[in-house]
Amino acid sequence: MAWYENGVFYHIYPLGLCNAPKINEKEPVTERLEMLNPWIDHIKEIGCNAIYLGPVFESVGHGYETTDYKTVDRRLGTNDSLKKFVQTCHEKGIRVVLDGVFNHTGREFFAFQDIKEKREQSAYKDWYCNVNFWGNNEYNDGFSYDNWGGYNLLVKLNQRNPQVIDYIGNVIKYWVEEFDIDGIRLDAADVLDFDYMKSMRRIANEVKEDFWLMGEVIHGDYGRWVNDEMLHSVTNYQLHKALFSGHNDHNYFEIAHNVKYVYNQVGGNLAKLYNFLDNHDVDRIASKVVNKDNLVPIYYLLYTLPGVPSIYYGSEFAVEGTKVNGSDDGLRPALNLVELQSEKAGSKLLKEIGQLGMLRQQSAVLARGQYEELMLTNRQFAFKRMLDNEAVVTIVNNDEQEAHVNVPVKMQAVEAKDVFSGEIIEIQNGTIQTTLEKNSGRIFYIKG
Repeated sequence: MAWYENGVFYHIYPLGLCNAPKINEKEPVTERLEMLNPWIDHIKEIGCNAIYLGPVFESVGHGYETTDYKTVDRRLGTNDSLKKFVQTCHEKGIRVVLDGVFNHTGREFFAFQDIKEKREQSAYKDWYCNVNFWGNNEYNDGFSYDNWGGYNLLVKLNQRNPQVIDYIGNVIKYWVEEFDIDGIRLDAADVLDFDYMKSMRRIANEVKEDFWLMGEVIHGDYGRWVNDEMLHSVTNYQLHKALFSGHNDHNYFEIAHNVKYVYNQVGGNLAKLYNFLDNHDVDRIASKVVNKDNLVPIYYLLYTLPGVPSIYYGSEFAVEGTKVNGSDDGLRPALNLVELQSEKAGSKLLKEIGQLGMLRQQSAVLARGQYEELMLTNRQFAFKRMLDNEAVVTIVNNDEQEAHVNVPVKMQAVEAKDVFSGEIIEIQNGTIQTTLEKNSGRIFYIKG
């Protein structure tokens, strides 16, 4: 089994968590990556075994306008700092995946600077899309070009240029050789050229066993990206939306429908999708959920529905954060781990997340098991994950009062065991009869 099948991710935006300056003023290197070291033990304690580390390479501001793919951002530290961080994570059984911003570069990237200097004579004029020396832009470059998202700060690479393909391929190889990383999250994968991604997958298959490629895909048919020639996984934005709105509206039908819809997109292989509740681009889950008690059943679904679960740093403490006037700063704060641990000591949510994380890591059923819906109402939802003759049954309740449920297990078995409390429930007439507390979840293990 590949490591990522039992992966439980912790997503860190390092420039924010480490309180780095918003703009890279090219000051001397400041060591901030060491600030992440205390988080490693915490991450392990709450049941995570992988870290997705947001952009760490030299850039101008937020990290996605790369200046140098082979040098760690001076606001965070040095290449040696990153190498030590990955080594420490590996020693503690935690894999590390880096952000790969390969759709565009920043304007200070060497190839773009060469075009500014030499114009039509630049050897790199075909490294970017639609460079037009008859055009202009707000920077008064005397030429125009394609960008990402309407921002000329982000210059779109020509992903069909063999030189660009070779360059990015060498970057991936360098990251593995230099830092020993375990995978890459491809930024803006929904606009990357498919052949470009296929070339990355070929390299991924060569550089390291079980090297993982995950892509940021917001809209579209996920099956177009997740296949044996391209990506191992993509971000499951569709489930992300359903998880909070389905609880806010007391509508588990929305979540169940979403799972079925995406299930068809990926040919039944939902286990490959990257599931999350929040990240560096969207409001924190604790800010989006009307009733904060519903965070518990939401996390039960995150960890037991098919897919690879991920927590965004601080959300296990129910940290809130929203975009304000279009700024992402509120989503990417500096956090003090010691203060959070002190404030949230004994937190029910933190305890539940830790239990769920360990279960997800250890359960082959949750890693590979097929999904089947068992019971569905607006306020209660039950499903099972089945592998061979073993099943894990999840039941959740979004109601503000306890619920008595009868859940048909659809298998030959005489008893079900609550995986956390150890309680044994007799299966009568093929049904689990149990009570759920308000805004809660239960998970049962059944052997057929």
